[in-house]
Amino acid sequence: MLNQTGIASLDEIKSCFPKEHLLLKPKAIIECYQEIPCNPCSTSCPHNAIIIGPDINERPTLDLDKCIGCGICVYSCPGLAITLVSIKDDKAEFKIPYEFLPVPKKDEIWNAISRDGAIVSKAKIKSVLSGPKQDKTVLVTVEVDKQYLYDFITIRCPYER
Repeated sequence: MLNQTGIASLDEIKSCFPKEHLLLKPKAIIECYQEIPCNPCSTSCPHNAIIIGPDINERPTLDLDKCIGCGICVYSCPGLAITLVSIKDDKAEFKIPYEFLPVPKKDEIWNAISRDGAIVSKAKIKSVLSGPKQDKTVLVTVEVDKQYLYDFITIRCPYER
């Protein structure tokens, strides 16, 4: 489906996620679907949890036992293809890269957006992290209902400031 529409199918999306019981603590979700010459995620990971292999064109894989959910790979990925996800009760918490203006603020409610650009729900902004190492990529922690675990990909401002 990705090759036809540019949007990953549910099966393709689920193939990037570990089993839900492994998401009680934040884990990196790498939605890198094509083989391209790229490796900032693996070189930036301080725990060697992301493996590219000997060929820089290989898709990255995640060693779940080594991933501690630090988020460095999220803002290091030039393709914005990595998020962190954890599940708490009936909520899914995502740490996503964000490079648009306006920058969200803690406790705001924004629109939760799917891969096809549709609004699927509301998203609560839990935190916003910005620093000099992030080079204009803000790390936004967002909470959505768990039912949108495989639908949610980003946020969109619900109003103009």
